[in-house]
Amino acid sequence: MNHSSVVQVSIFLIVLLTLAWPLGRYLADLFEGRLGDRFPRLGAAANRLYRLCGIRPEQEMSWWQYALAIVAFNVLGILVVYLVQRAQVWLPLNPAKFANVDPLLALNTAISFVTNTDWQAYSGEATMSHLTQMLVLAGQNFFSAATGLAVAIALVRGFARRTASGLGNAWVDLMRGTLGVLLPLSVLMSVFLVAQGVVQNFDGPRDVPLMQPVDYSQPKLGPDGQPLKDAKGEVVNENLTATTQSLAMGPVASQEAIKMIGTNGGGFFNANSAHPFENPTPLANFVQILAIFLIPAALCFMFGHMVGNIRQGMVILATMTVIFLGMVALTIWAEGHANPLLTALGMDGTGGNLEGKEWRFGALQSAIFAVVTTAASCGAVNAMHDSLMPLAGFSPTLLMELGEVVFGGVGSGLYGMLIFAIQAVFIAGLMIGRTPEYLGKKIESYEMKMVSIAILATPFLVLGGTAIAAVVPSALASLANPGAHGFTEILYAFSSAANNNGSAFAGLSANTPFYNLMLSIAIWFGRFTVIVPVLAIAGRLAAKPRLAETSGTLPTQGPLFVVMLVGTVILIGALTYLPALALGPIVEHTQLFQ
Repeated sequence: MNHSSVVQVSIFLIVLLTLAWPLGRYLADLFEGRLGDRFPRLGAAANRLYRLCGIRPEQEMSWWQYALAIVAFNVLGILVVYLVQRAQVWLPLNPAKFANVDPLLALNTAISFVTNTDWQAYSGEATMSHLTQMLVLAGQNFFSAATGLAVAIALVRGFARRTASGLGNAWVDLMRGTLGVLLPLSVLMSVFLVAQGVVQNFDGPRDVPLMQPVDYSQPKLGPDGQPLKDAKGEVVNENLTATTQSLAMGPVASQEAIKMIGTNGGGFFNANSAHPFENPTPLANFVQILAIFLIPAALCFMFGHMVGNIRQGMVILATMTVIFLGMVALTIWAEGHANPLLTALGMDGTGGNLEGKEWRFGALQSAIFAVVTTAASCGAVNAMHDSLMPLAGFSPTLLMELGEVVFGGVGSGLYGMLIFAIQAVFIAGLMIGRTPEYLGKKIESYEMKMVSIAILATPFLVLGGTAIAAVVPSALASLANPGAHGFTEILYAFSSAANNNGSAFAGLSANTPFYNLMLSIAIWFGRFTVIVPVLAIAGRLAAKPRLAETSGTLPTQGPLFVVMLVGTVILIGALTYLPALALGPIVEHTQLFQ
């Protein structure tokens, strides 16, 4: 890393932590119900809203009731998103007259947005109406992020409470997350993005004149819509001149804001945050990167406040930061090298690897964005990951495969890292022959069974799905590249889906029956085979008394535990995925630089 990259990463982290500290305190007050006591009018308004929705905030839920409410809420969301896509041609706010979405693609998109994955096997500006984008896709950006928040809050309550039978009320937590956090932050960011030049309207596509006419040729079509051929059987081309270009319009800024704040990643345009209507300026790019990590970082401080020991939250935050810095350093270093195949053709290699990059961001900002969006479960991109250098592609792939616990998604990053913390204290307990404890709660066989399910389910989906796709002819036909790079495209797709990231390597044609179905399965089970065990752990921990700390208790609030936790995360990820990564980005790196 050069001086510029060190300065930019340092500024990013300083601003992030400065904003995350007060937000973390606010989140603790919000979810513990203290804001209503401090601001009586706010509390009265919340109570009226609860009554209107039929919610009894004082009614505690057991872990299985909490899980049932979360799953039912998300199943209902899938149904609504699917139906709107299938009926959009008859609904308002469809100025481009887009047809109804294909059934299998609509199902894939519904599951994807409901689970905070936002995997997009379609081109947004050419497929979805304004109503579909604004009502159900952006709407699920709020609700899916609120779901992750609610699950994280439930797990934190499991550690904080003593001999309690409940974890709170899922409906209250979903409402607090949506109206108390996600909505106000998104409104502020939407206004900022509009000021930066992001589009926000309900217009149809606009034809604008080009600065210079463009001459091109295309096959001449007959009355049947097929290319005409001459007497020799060759396609007849016609020469044309373009003087205008059609630019898609729509409510972009509002979707862009929650896409980042909620670590969703689903863009209005196919080019996502590389599109100038979504991400027009370097300042907008910096704020978008900041928004991805803001709530996940604040949740670490919230965790410390809620368990009564801020240092516990600092340990989680330090662990995330250490892994993030290692991965961003590797990615920046790799992207600082030009592709030798391109320099061999006489292309300028200064400025690093600029293939697939936006000039206004360059290699450095694109590398930082790639790491941030895959360390969190965001999936937004401002460059084509398919064009990353092999080891730069290794970093985002591994970050997803680690479970996206390096800050991670809204809520999912915290509860994912706490699962690894439980694993770390269990390993330490085996070393010293003592029953492991974390935050005064004994970690016993039941908790470790649930931890094992949460940790192993995702690798099963990723590696199993990749193995199947690597031998199915229809899946291999979707590859744009052969060999190690093509294998990485498949591995990246299943890693992104099962870990609810949603970013794509961009070299895989995923809008096929095989990938729409297989990735839908990976997305759904990747979300809920983690959430349900996490809630089961939370329920079990909440019912346990908190033990007093003794001289034999493993300290979990210092640098030693940070090292242990980093090692646990990296080793489990390396042991699980290293063979697959060796067949993809690692071997591609050796082939490229041999």
